[in-house]
Amino acid sequence: MDYAIIRLGGKQYRVREGQTLVVDRVKADEGKTFQPDVLLGEATVTATVLAHERGPKIRIGKYKRRTGYKRHNGFRAATSRLEISLGAAKKKAAAAPKKAAEPKVEQAAPAPAAAPAEEHVKGMPKDYEGMTVAQVSEGAKGWNKPMLQAALAFEQAHAGRKGAIAALESALKAKEEH
Repeated sequence: MDYAIIRLGGKQYRVREGQTLVVDRVKADEGKTFQPDVLLGEATVTATVLAHERGPKIRIGKYKRRTGYKRHNGFRAATSRLEISLGAAKKKAAAAPKKAAEPKVEQAAPAPAAAPAEEHVKGMPKDYEGMTVAQVSEGAKGWNKPMLQAALAFEQAHAGRKGAIAALESALKAKEEH
């Protein structure tokens, strides 16, 4: 790949070897180099600050008719001129050991997470965790009071869906009135 996509100052730029780029002011001094975040591309990107400049003047005018109100203001953006150089490709061998270490962490994590989910299943309607808010509102009309209380406790602790909570609370209120 003969280009890379980098992120500078919250914006993304497509850069090539030897390209000169004008961006929002960077913190590095003139003549210094730094490495921006590379979003796409396997090369190491190095940016050299050539100069700190100011952009073209933008004139802003405010005017209200028949009142004599006129205001003028100007603005010049602070910019930096950078020269981009693409280095050698990143080594994939260094990334491989990190990927091998990740599955060990993932295998240990699901065991504790499975236990709390089983506690909330008791008393809740079947397949409740997979239901949408509309399905919860429809189903709540036919559920008994313990099922509604268990579903409401689950929503408040985990999902926090406002529509589902409102539907469950109104169904509970209706059960208590009858």
